Amino acid sequence: MGESSQGVTVVALLADPDAPTEVAQRMAKDLPDRLANAFDGQREFSVEVVSEPFTAGTEDLSTLTRRIVDRAGEENWDVVVALTDLPLHAGRRKLAADLSHEHGVALLSLPSLGGLRFHRRARRAVERAVLSLLDGRPADAPEPRRPRPLRRLAGRFAGVHSGPVDDEETADLRYVVSGPGGYLRVLGGMVRANRPWRLIPGLSKALAAALASGAIATVNSTVWSLAIALDTPRLVIATIGSIALMIGWLIVDAHLWDRATGDSPQARTRAALYNASTVVTLSIGVLVCYVGLLIINLLWVLFIVNGEVFASMTKSPLRAAEYWTLAWFVASVATVGGALGSGLESDEAIRAAAYSKREQERRRMLEDEDEGEGD
Repeated sequence: MGESSQGVTVVALLADPDAPTEVAQRMAKDLPDRLANAFDGQREFSVEVVSEPFTAGTEDLSTLTRRIVDRAGEENWDVVVALTDLPLHAGRRKLAADLSHEHGVALLSLPSLGGLRFHRRARRAVERAVLSLLDGRPADAPEPRRPRPLRRLAGRFAGVHSGPVDDEETADLRYVVSGPGGYLRVLGGMVRANRPWRLIPGLSKALAAALASGAIATVNSTVWSLAIALDTPRLVIATIGSIALMIGWLIVDAHLWDRATGDSPQARTRAALYNASTVVTLSIGVLVCYVGLLIINLLWVLFIVNGEVFASMTKSPLRAAEYWTLAWFVASVATVGGALGSGLESDEAIRAAAYSKREQERRRMLEDEDEGEGD
């Protein structure tokens, strides 16, 4: 693998649409300079970002690698690094990266990088993959040297280590994630790929129902009496219960629970990982919604509730503690109303709000397969 005819090493970032493309575009700004610095300025680099759904319809590593190699053969690229936000698996292990030095391609599963300091880790992983594929050779070297392990990739990312590669596979170097720490890292990466903050604007009807429920409950004297009668432990239980109800309703109503596609331990483990990411994604999104409702309800209580009327109805003065308690309890009531209002949302709208684009397509494919088997 050498340089292009213009004397510039062309690195292609082949990215799945949506989040992987955004990641590729962000790192493409400074990746050429970082790669050139690794060669002390003796080599010039150009980075191209190509957004294509190369994982469509499959998670098989051999198939994906062949697709990447075939795509690279259509262009004048020296190195190709493919990015996907799907959590890929190599046997019972979770894939971090596959590299083929012979073909100059690499496949990187972004969830393996975790959810924290993500962009820095992604940039470092891509940079190390490119350097490993180039192997530090001069441009006119006739044969590639033996591929060097990505020691810094394995050393910096806890739980990432080299994995076995079968002889018939295109890849010649593989990194996998294992252990409890690796599981949590992949789970965090999957949750980040789902971008739980999108759940808030994505559930507009549910939020409208929650706000309406909160507004009505705020002026209800029975709610006033209930709120001041509840102690802190019961308010906490009401909070947890309302959030759990919202999460459970979304999962059941929109059919978000993933079923194992087979009876093998690998299939069950994979389904458990997807379901865990669903629960954590929804938990973060609903919790943010709850905090927002709490703030809005507190402002509404401060504006609308009259102290004299409140005291006459509840036999208790309206002080700061009562304002807070009432807003807190009403937020739980409003969340239950939002759970019922989420039934007005279409399944597609909920999935679009809860999942990444690749995950949505994966679930649609599984549904089509189930419907085909039913016919």
